[in-house]
Amino acid sequence: MGKIIAVANQKGGVGKTTTCVNLAASMAATKRKVLIIDLDPQGNATMGSGIDKYEVAHTAYDLLIDELPLADVVETETSGGFHLVAANSDVTAAEVKLMTFFARETRLRAALEGARDIYDYIFIDCPPSLNMLTVNAMTAADSVLVPMQCEYYALEGLTALIDTISKLTAVVNSDLKVEGILRTMYDPRNRLSTDVSDQLKKHFGEKVYRTIIPRNIRLAEAPSFSKPVMYYDKSSTGARAYLSLAGEILRREEQANSNEQEVV
Repeated sequence: MGKIIAVANQKGGVGKTTTCVNLAASMAATKRKVLIIDLDPQGNATMGSGIDKYEVAHTAYDLLIDELPLADVVETETSGGFHLVAANSDVTAAEVKLMTFFARETRLRAALEGARDIYDYIFIDCPPSLNMLTVNAMTAADSVLVPMQCEYYALEGLTALIDTISKLTAVVNSDLKVEGILRTMYDPRNRLSTDVSDQLKKHFGEKVYRTIIPRNIRLAEAPSFSKPVMYYDKSSTGARAYLSLAGEILRREEQANSNEQEVV
């Protein structure tokens, strides 16, 4: 059975889309079958995957509003070796229309029924706000991966996000949990980065990934070439960091499965 992970943070500019695209490419490189669902109307994950958001025949709008089958809206020829449900400005209209529907928070979960049998990992790139699209993502997901910069305001935002996840767990998705917290754009020369990193580890323990994503020019350049960084410069520190993150997630998954088998 595949796993659905929402990549979310209501604060913009924390490396959310960068993480979604590059983690998906790294997972695909390990021979896993991977799907990205771009729910951000900006369509950055779409463009960063080598798909022109202005030319796509279908987007997440068609999946959520018109209820087209997943197979009909998936783009298979991406630059990262994964499949993609694209997004563009149409997805903004989807958010508005969702508000008029009954059971509006479960539309994505219904659309992904059966998708776990096809994909090993499904990553949902959420918009940088806690809107109905993000609620749909978290209702459909098994867990939430939170990318965040090591700065003071990011800690406040993380508290609000954890509170939202707790509320959604109580109302629409009792199985939702925090997959992990990823430190992004990390600069070890910055004392504040180190201090915030220490606070994260103190409060969230093993939920904080050991892998840290550094500030890296190649990572910043790759989207302008419509490629994940591993296909732009595989020797860069950014590419190595996301491969390391993929490995860490896979090891955690294996360990969790092993522990479940021991309990049984």
